[in-house]
Amino acid sequence: PESFSMTQAESRPRAGITHHELVIVGSGFSGIGMGVALRKAGRHDFIILEKAADVGGTWRENHYPGAACDVPSNMYSYSFEPNPNWSRVFAPQAEIYQYLKHCAEKYGLLPSIRFGCEVAHAHYHADLALWTVTLRGGQVLQARFLVTATGQLSRPVYPKLEGMAHFKGHVHHSADWDHRYDLTGKRVAVIGTGASAIQFVPAIAGQVSQLSVFQRSAAYILPRPDGPYAGWRKAMFKHLPWTMALHRARIYAQYEGRALAFIRIKALMALAGGLPFKKLLHRQVPDAGLRARLTPDYPIGCKRILLSNEYLATMVKPNVNLVTQGIRRITADGIETTDGQHHAVDAIIYGTGFAATEFLAPMTITGREGRELNDVWRQGAQAYLGMTVPGFPNFFMLYGPNTNLGHNSIIYMLESQIAHVLRCMKAAHQAGASAMEVDETRYARFNGTVQKRLTATVWQGCKSWYVDANGHNSTNWPGFTFGYRWLTRPASLKAYHFMSNPIASGNSK
Repeated sequence: PESFSMTQAESRPRAGITHHELVIVGSGFSGIGMGVALRKAGRHDFIILEKAADVGGTWRENHYPGAACDVPSNMYSYSFEPNPNWSRVFAPQAEIYQYLKHCAEKYGLLPSIRFGCEVAHAHYHADLALWTVTLRGGQVLQARFLVTATGQLSRPVYPKLEGMAHFKGHVHHSADWDHRYDLTGKRVAVIGTGASAIQFVPAIAGQVSQLSVFQRSAAYILPRPDGPYAGWRKAMFKHLPWTMALHRARIYAQYEGRALAFIRIKALMALAGGLPFKKLLHRQVPDAGLRARLTPDYPIGCKRILLSNEYLATMVKPNVNLVTQGIRRITADGIETTDGQHHAVDAIIYGTGFAATEFLAPMTITGREGRELNDVWRQGAQAYLGMTVPGFPNFFMLYGPNTNLGHNSIIYMLESQIAHVLRCMKAAHQAGASAMEVDETRYARFNGTVQKRLTATVWQGCKSWYVDANGHNSTNWPGFTFGYRWLTRPASLKAYHFMSNPIASGNSK
C-alpha cells in the first residue's frame, strides 16, 4: 500500500514504540466500517484500538433486557454487507452485536485489532508529522493518521443526587446491566425515562414485585412498526439480493422524508408525531390523571422521540408506579422525593443516558503547538463536516460533532465520513504531503452555517442531551443525509491545506 515518505532518521524505530500509517480508536460500527474500507482500498498498515475484549461498541455494552435498535435493521447495517437474516424489522441487540462480529471476521479485521487497549491521550508532533498515542497501560504507538471512532453514546451518565453512595441495595446503569442480579420479586426503582428505559421497563415489569419509575420529563412515544420477517421474505432477500436492496431503498426514502418535520416544517411534526402519540396514549392509558403525567410539556421533537408498543401500557400495570415528584435524596434503603414520601426499594437501575456532548472524553487530544481539543471546544464541540479541526493535522473523527440524526440511520452518515477520510489520505499522498489540515476560515464558515440552520429546527427550545451546558447543540445534523453526503464529495478537499513540511508556517502545497 501507498504510504507517506519519511526521512531515515524519522522512520527509525524507537524502542517500545510501534509505528502504523493509521490508528483507529474504537471497534463499533464506525471503527469496523473504517477498517473494512481501508482493506478494500489496499491499505493494511493500520491498527484498531479497543478498550474492551471484543468488538461491537455500544451494541456490546448495552445488553439490557429489551435492547433493540429504533431504526429498521435493513437500513441500520452497512451497504456493503446486507444481511438477509434479520429476524425482525427492528433487530434486537444480540443480532446487531453478532452482525458486527461477523463483519470483523469476514473482512479479516481481527488481526488488526488490539483488545484491552484504552487510549489515555494522543499528541501530534509537528516535526515528524506523527501522532503519538499513549494507552492507559503505558504502551505507546505512533501513526501518520489518527481516526477516532468512539461514537456519541459510549460514556454512561449518572445523576448527581444526594446520598447515592449510601444506598445499601443493588445498583447498576442500563449501559452496564448486571444479569447476575435476579430481579424476581424485588422492589426496583428506575431513575430516568429515556430511550433505554422505555425498552427495559416493559421487559422487567412482569418479573419484579414493585416497579417505581422516577420520571423527570415525559417523553413523546410513537408506535414501533415492528414484527418478525417471514421465512419466505428472508429467503427472497437471500436468493434475490436486489429485492433486499429495493427494500432498503424504500426504508431510506421513507425515513429521509421525515427530515422535513425536524428541520424545515415544524408543523408537520405535530401532525406526524403528535397525533399518533395522543392516539397511542389514549388507547393504552385509560386514566386521565396518569395520561396527564405521561404527556410532555415541551414541543414534540425538541427531545428525542422514542418508539415503543409496550411502555405506556406498562405504566397502568398494578405493580408499576410512575413517580413525577423530584428526588430529594437517596437513602440507605430507598428514595425520598421532594413531597417527603419515602419509596423503599431493593435495587436502583439508572437509565440516565450518556454524555453525548462530551466528545472523545476521557481521552486528551493535543494538536499543534500544544493545543488541547477540550480547550478549543470550551464553548462547544464543532468540526468541519463533523470530522476535522484546525490545528489538529491528520486527525479525523467519525460520528463527531453535529453528525447525529433524528430521522434516519447513522450508518449512512458514517459511510459518507469513511469515504471522505479515504479521499483525504489519497489526496495527501498524491500531493506528496506529510500532513493535511482543514482551513480555519472554511471550518468557521461551515460551523456558523450549521448553528444558524439549527435555530430553525425542532431541537431548539428545550433542554436535552442534544445541547451542552452552554446551550450549544453539538450533536445533531440540521439537514438531509443526502445533503451531507454531497458536502463530503471530492470537492470538499479544497477546504484542506496539504503540507510537505509541517514545521513551515502553514504553507499549503
